[in-house]
This record gives sequence, structure tokens and C-alpha cells, in this order.
Amino acid sequence: MKVPFLDLGAAYRELKPEIDAAVARVLASGWYILGEEVEGFEHEFAAYTGAQQCVGLANGLDALHLALRAMDVGPGDEVIVPSHTFIATWLAVSQCGAVPVPVEPDARTYNIDTARIEAAITPRTKVILPVHLYGQPADLDPILAIARKHGLRVLEDAAQAHGARYKGQRLGAHGDAVAWSFYPGKNLGAMGDGGAITTNDSQIADRIRVLRNYGSRVKYINEVQGYNSRLDPIQAAILRVKLAYLDEWNARRSVIAGNYMQALGVAITRQSPPSLILPHTPDWAEPVWHLYVVQHSHPKDLREELAYAGVGAMVHYPIPPHLQKAYAALGYVQGQFPVAEQIANQCISLPIGPQLTERAVTEVISAFEVAINRSGCAAQTIW
Repeated sequence: MKVPFLDLGAAYRELKPEIDAAVARVLASGWYILGEEVEGFEHEFAAYTGAQQCVGLANGLDALHLALRAMDVGPGDEVIVPSHTFIATWLAVSQCGAVPVPVEPDARTYNIDTARIEAAITPRTKVILPVHLYGQPADLDPILAIARKHGLRVLEDAAQAHGARYKGQRLGAHGDAVAWSFYPGKNLGAMGDGGAITTNDSQIADRIRVLRNYGSRVKYINEVQGYNSRLDPIQAAILRVKLAYLDEWNARRSVIAGNYMQALGVAITRQSPPSLILPHTPDWAEPVWHLYVVQHSHPKDLREELAYAGVGAMVHYPIPPHLQKAYAALGYVQGQFPVAEQIANQCISLPIGPQLTERAVTEVISAFEVAINRSGCAAQTIW
């Protein structure tokens, strides 16, 4: 049995009648930019996240960028970012003319290590930008405390964490603003690009609404030099359909993650010495398992074995931002952020998604067990 890493078509097939009807509704409306469909989604997603405001945008990168702009981040400023993240987190800072200042992750959770943040703050620091990576919340309380102490803003990157809870409360309104991506592969994914910010700060929301529409509230009257970054009504309509199923789909992901944890945990404890690390979830976190990521001492061998068995596996993310050519000008060298580099060199993401069948999950587990044995691997769990 072939098990792809992710089958986006399966999500559409499950909701085909509702999605087709939503798209047809937009097409028949004759309104194709902003309008009632986008406003409807903004209202519903704000309510879902517990935020007072939601502003729909063209994609997740724009959500980060425009939120930073709304926080007056510009040339000469610094923004604290994780050293281990998708590069969009850094790019948004650079697009403002500011400098991303990397902080290493916690090796167990993969999220920014809050104990290292304060040492990275300088007089030029403007914002702390934690990422809720792989669908697991970062530890927000100490981040918010540090920000208050130093007079800084907090912008959360929740591109992978739709529906995740921190200490019982859904992400969406802890920091000054939260940026979301609705890229098709996300837990709440459109059928194209899409993004949004949620916030309880009406001034930030108002600024972003102006910035997303050419710097204009009224047509042909431009208050600032803005952008064209508006959530498409067709994508908004699709997201409204999927939002109603988000909790159910996240629950399915949690079941799959639990099956992986139990089965792989039993299998790998028979191995010695250790070479595999399973995900760790703090007691206060309720992840939504956007990705199920393990670390392995021989990731290339393991991926090849899984591929041979017909199981798709991916690496998120093989090159840390500080080692990307795009950031060569910052002068970072290999070894400067060893935790991020180790994660990049050893991580493997297993198939996970709400449409993954029990049979497919069993196939992944069986293939994984065989792959470990064939490659002579040992394992370790960190729970």
C-alpha cells in the first residue's frame, strides 16, 4: 500500500458538496474582491480563536509582514525569531527592513527556548516573534512577561497551529497579534494561498486593513504606501466550510499521533543504543499535530527505507534560515546555532492528516518498524 505524505484531494472529496456550493455561491454573487464572504470568514475565525478582530490577507507571509508594519517595525529595528523555523518567519522581518535576531529552540519541543530570549534583546529590539511550530504552542507566558518587562510587542506565528490551545485557551489572542497561513496543506487550508491576522488591538487591525488595500480606506484616497494583500472571497468561502470541521479534523490528527506514539514507543524501546526521539508535549500544551516529527541519527537511511516501503516522509526544514544563501549577508556560519542545525539534520516528518485511514497508519507504523530494524537503528523516547 502506498501512503503519500499528504493527500490534499482527500479533504476536498470529503467535503465536495459543501465546497462546490460555497464556490458557486461566490461565483454567482458577482463580488470577487473582499466583500461579505471575506467579512463572514473574518467574523467566524475571530470568534473561533477568541480574538476581537480578524483581517483576511493574501497569504501567511503577508500576515507576518503587515502585522510587523502595523507595529511600526522598520529599518534599523530588530525582531527576535527562532533559529529553527520556516524561512517565512525571517523573511517578514527582512521585508520591513529590520534584522531577524535568531534564538535557539528548546531541543525537546522545537519551539523557541524562552530562557534564551532576554539575552538577545538590545536597544533596537522591537518585537518578539515566537512560532507555534508543527502545531504545538510555544510557551507564551514567559515570552509575554519578557515583552512587558522590556516594552516590546509580541507577534505569534501560528501558521501551523489552527485550533491549538495554550493552557486551555485557543491560540489567537495571547500576544499583540497572531499571524495565520491558510496554505492548502495547513490544518485549516484553502485551495490556494490565504492568510489572516487575529488580534484584540483594534489599532493594529485597522492599520492592517489599510495596508492590505493599497493603503486605502476609500477608493483612490491613499493614506499610506500600502500593498495588495486581500483574502480571496472564493478562498474565504472554502475556509468557512472547513472551519466547521476543524476541531473534528484536529481530533483525527491527535488519534493518529497517539497511535504513532504508542506503537513506535513500544517498538523503539527494544533498541539500543538510542537513535530516535519521539515528539514531546508539555502538560500545558494541546497541539493540533500539523506535523508529526521525529529525530533520527541516520535520517537519510530511514527515509530511503520508508520510501522503499511506499511511505512518504519529508524533512521540515533541511536548511536552517541562518545557513540559507538568502541570509549569507548576516554572516552566520555553520555551528553557530547547533540546536537548530541538529534538528535540521535529524528530523523526519511522518504522514499525518485527517483523511489518513487506519490501514494507512498501520502501514506507516509497520514500515517504520521494519526500517529501523533493517538499518540497524536504535531508539529513544523523550516524553
